[in-house]
Amino acid sequence: MKHESLSAEAGTRRPPRYVPGLSAKLLLLTILFVMLAEVLVFVPSVSNFRRQWLMERLAAAQIASLAAEAAPGGQLPKTLRDELLEQAKVKAIAVKRADSRVLIIEMDMPDDVDASYDLRDTSWLTLIGDALMVYLAPDNRVIRVVGQPGFNPGELIDVVMEEAPLKAAMIKYGLDILGLSILISIITAALVYLSLDALLVKPMTKLTWNIVRFSERPEDPSRVISPSNRRDEIGTAERELSAMQHELSETLSQKTRLAALGLAVSKISHDLRNMLSSAQLLSDRLSTVKDPTVQRLVPKLLASLDRAIRLCARTLDFGQAQEMPPRRKRFPLAPLVSEVGDSLGLPRPNLIDWKIEISQELEVDADRDQLFRVLSNLCRNAVQALESGNNPGEIAVTARREGAVTIIEVADTGPGVPEKARANLFKAFQSVARKGGTGLGLAIAQELVHAHGGQIALVGKEGGATFRVAIPDVVVDIEKARRRA
Repeated sequence: MKHESLSAEAGTRRPPRYVPGLSAKLLLLTILFVMLAEVLVFVPSVSNFRRQWLMERLAAAQIASLAAEAAPGGQLPKTLRDELLEQAKVKAIAVKRADSRVLIIEMDMPDDVDASYDLRDTSWLTLIGDALMVYLAPDNRVIRVVGQPGFNPGELIDVVMEEAPLKAAMIKYGLDILGLSILISIITAALVYLSLDALLVKPMTKLTWNIVRFSERPEDPSRVISPSNRRDEIGTAERELSAMQHELSETLSQKTRLAALGLAVSKISHDLRNMLSSAQLLSDRLSTVKDPTVQRLVPKLLASLDRAIRLCARTLDFGQAQEMPPRRKRFPLAPLVSEVGDSLGLPRPNLIDWKIEISQELEVDADRDQLFRVLSNLCRNAVQALESGNNPGEIAVTARREGAVTIIEVADTGPGVPEKARANLFKAFQSVARKGGTGLGLAIAQELVHAHGGQIALVGKEGGATFRVAIPDVVVDIEKARRRA
């Protein structure tokens, strides 16, 4: 029922709304900002145009006043007066000088003046506000303008005029500025958009597309991004993303191999445990043989079979990816090392000498089976190194106590560890120092030693290989021990 409801809901779900991409947003923002810049330019331009237009009217009125003053008796014929006022596009002219003499030329004056403007020492904010008011004011307004056009600094020109010619000129000028602004905005927006799209948007789109594509199949190395040669932040992001994807792809590939190997190990452990159980039953019959050699080897054979059966059982019970926690106890170390030698057939006359330089009283605090596996892996690697050299050699195991730590060293006189194998010495499948090896032995040994809180390392670079294992004694909580007692 739950799946049916989800299916029904999915069938009736509306398609997702269109969300503009980064390129579309960039284009819109570019046009918006360019238009905003044009507006910031347009307003002062219109204000300056209005001021210049009015100053031209004042200059024309001053010229008309000079003509009227030059007339005989200071009186102009009506026809000439009207023509001068028409040329100046004003209805009345008043000229004031320092001696307070006033010359007035006027035609039919309107009853009221709608607004007055003084162009002397006017701030830019006032000029901008007055210019914008021209577009918003009603038609057929009559205004009064006062200013000093500059022909004669001592004269003050005062005119009355209709605002309609000014408004028409400003509308035409505004349309011209608007057309030019639109053209500049389109060209600028296109150039900015194409530049940013090439420099930022397309590389970021490539990064985003690659991340989405890589996330679908991160184990596929063909989906790793190929970084460009750019040296800026985009190039750095591409190179870092490529390195991260390579590392993630290799890690996932290795984990896939390990998971497949773990499954195979579980299957093998299941069948191997049954085989070892059968071998154990057959080995029990050897205990009835009276031969001294058989009597000496049967306990070691049975102990090895028991150890192998327990390892298989733990692998099946706990899982293939992790070791069981160590079950620690104190026990003599020398007998364990002797078992390791016996399991590897050491010594081998005329081929491999086997030396154990460990005091019989020396004890170690560890899991006996796990420490056996550690030393067995180290000694087996030493045997294989000596066999590959085709020369007689020696394997020596020494141990000592340093305070609460047991130091065990496994040394051989073989060819040593190649330099290329040292970097990944304890990594599974990567520390292979010989043909046909897997590199698992040292990885297993390190995992078991770390589980004991110890350390394992390769010491010395000449004259074979020497591995040092440090196993600290378990830390005992005295209070907990007293409560258990």
